Amino acid sequence: MTGTGKALLMIGATSDIGRATAIVYAEAGWAIHLAGRARAAVQREADDIAARTGAVVTVHELDILETARFEAFLGAVSPLPDTVVCVVGELGEQSRAEQELEYAAMVMRTNFEGPALLLGLLAERFAARGSGTIVGTSSVAGERGRASNYVYGAAKAGLTAFLSGLRNRLSRSGVRVLTVKPGFVRTRMTDGMKLPPLLTAEPQEVAQKIFAAAEGGSRSDVVYVRGVWRPLMTIIRSIPESIFKRLRL
Repeated sequence: MTGTGKALLMIGATSDIGRATAIVYAEAGWAIHLAGRARAAVQREADDIAARTGAVVTVHELDILETARFEAFLGAVSPLPDTVVCVVGELGEQSRAEQELEYAAMVMRTNFEGPALLLGLLAERFAARGSGTIVGTSSVAGERGRASNYVYGAAKAGLTAFLSGLRNRLSRSGVRVLTVKPGFVRTRMTDGMKLPPLLTAEPQEVAQKIFAAAEGGSRSDVVYVRGVWRPLMTIIRSIPESIFKRLRL
């Protein structure tokens, strides 16, 4: 395989989407930096991806909640990647989050605070260099608060707003910021859930969409993995609050 000379930083490397995305980039000739909380698990992924693709793969330990260690983490990722993809997320249990303050805080921090702060630090480094692509995975759950998952949804709404503001600020800097909204994905996180086939993607489908949007010349800033989500969420956002609060969503 001929290398491109480019490098990807994959944050959330042991997730189903993270693994699939790393493989897509590796097969395209990119060097891969894998980052995740459990170093042994990340190493297993790295060994497998290197064996499958022949790519150069490095391993980095990262806990998205340990924000004080972000600077040291980024100092160990060398050279500075061309693209960073962050797929960190924690769906959590809404009923538990309603009762347990620390648990709700973990869900919020995992989905918003940690990813936003880390991507913000990377954005400053990319801006100083004058190039780079940032891909953050948010969620359609952040487009309208629903009784069934509003703690998770609120955190994803925060990440969506953060990425939008970052994109606006860096629009003339040579740094591109993408927001990807996968919708339902058949992963370990959704295992056991009844998912509607039309709205449900596979991890490999998400990975291909991320690569195409980030590296394939697309100029879309907000990417829905399945296009049906865009009109569906437009309808959901337009429902008056007086009606919406009576719906079981």
